[in-house]
Amino acid sequence: MKRGGITPLSIRNFRDIIYQHYHENPRKLAWRMTSNPYRILVSEVMLQQTQVERVSGKYREFIKTFPSFRSLAKSSLRNILVVWQGMGYNRRAVALKKLAETVTSDFRGRLPSSEDELMKLPGIGRYTASAILAFAFNKPTVFIETNIRRVFIHFFFQGREQVKDSEILPLVEKSLDRSNPREWYYALMDFGVMLKKRTENPNKRSAHYRKQSPFQGSNRQVRGMILRLLLMKPDITESEIIRELKSNPEKIKENLSVLQNEGFVGRKGKMFKVR
Repeated sequence: MKRGGITPLSIRNFRDIIYQHYHENPRKLAWRMTSNPYRILVSEVMLQQTQVERVSGKYREFIKTFPSFRSLAKSSLRNILVVWQGMGYNRRAVALKKLAETVTSDFRGRLPSSEDELMKLPGIGRYTASAILAFAFNKPTVFIETNIRRVFIHFFFQGREQVKDSEILPLVEKSLDRSNPREWYYALMDFGVMLKKRTENPNKRSAHYRKQSPFQGSNRQVRGMILRLLLMKPDITESEIIRELKSNPEKIKENLSVLQNEGFVGRKGKMFKVR
């Protein structure tokens, strides 16, 4: 890299290392056993900010309960949140329902296969759109996620600190296996998972590295507690919620208001329930 940048030989050697590890140690994940765009979309949304181990079991339950865009679009938010429980970041469940409604009404139940159209859908950013194009449609898109970032920092930025994604992206593009981007990205991600287990995490040298804020005692935890309670006991008052949760009353009131504003919770008189 210092002498003249990445070369065809270094690309070939890099690919050989990544593919050899992948062929010897592939992760057998349910969403890798399909090219169904709906199922891959669900997995990608679930994997946003959630570990693979937690997603694996919930993914199967979700797909069994909601096997298509149409079934998800027709379901109530309450039923979706019941299945989603344990995943956290409940806004994703709301976005999935809205997305399913849009795909059903505007695209006849078929997920579009262009980046521009995908990014117009609720909850879909550039990374998720690119990942869907690669995994569902095997299109050679260029993107970075945490495991991919780890691989490129490990191989091409040894001894460097504050490595920017803008430095990594050209290498991702140059090394991309355009004949089979789906398998190449799976291989990169699996190598990244291995690196995290066996080495000092290279991502700590990324300019974008941030420690995740504690979950315990956070507003996110309180909102999750409120939603779980309302799913079990709909139509209860604010005072009953405070009594049941035995938590800081002001924090509960604040987060109950947030849930209302975000469309999770509705109120009729003094009674609250999941919409």
